[in-house]
Amino acid sequence: MEETNINPSAEINLSDQLNAEIQFEYATTWQRFFNFLIDNLLMRFGLSYITGTAVGMLLGLLAPDYILRVAENPERIDIYVLGYLVAIFNYLIYYTICEKGFKGYTLGKLITGTRAIRQDGGELSFKDALLRSLSRMVPFEVFSGFGGHPWHDTWTKTMVIKSR
Repeated sequence: MEETNINPSAEINLSDQLNAEIQFEYATTWQRFFNFLIDNLLMRFGLSYITGTAVGMLLGLLAPDYILRVAENPERIDIYVLGYLVAIFNYLIYYTICEKGFKGYTLGKLITGTRAIRQDGGELSFKDALLRSLSRMVPFEVFSGFGGHPWHDTWTKTMVIKSR
């Protein structure tokens, strides 16, 4: 049998590496509030205008008789349901694409100097970003941010940190 000499000074102490904690500074409640405010203003007035116009044009091309019925009776429940579905679509698209495509940033996070990451310090995966977006749709979830960590962070094992 052949003996192997190991240089003790070259050994890597794996337990030290595993126990090393990555330190991040959490975003403040105010930063998170301004993220919410900026992102929702952009979504409701910018993205909703674009998608609402697109849905209206599509309906005008595919179902012009439906548009005429809505024009005659704008209080129809189906138009409210359609509006709600467009809003859900906007929410999912905006947060999922921004948080994944822009490495944890949305416009609000970019302005406030924060970003979303996984609890282990890694970049968000598409699944992480999508689950964060879906979690935000739970009724009263927005109020969970006043208790420390919002549910969409806790449930998806993510966090929002200061990036500058």
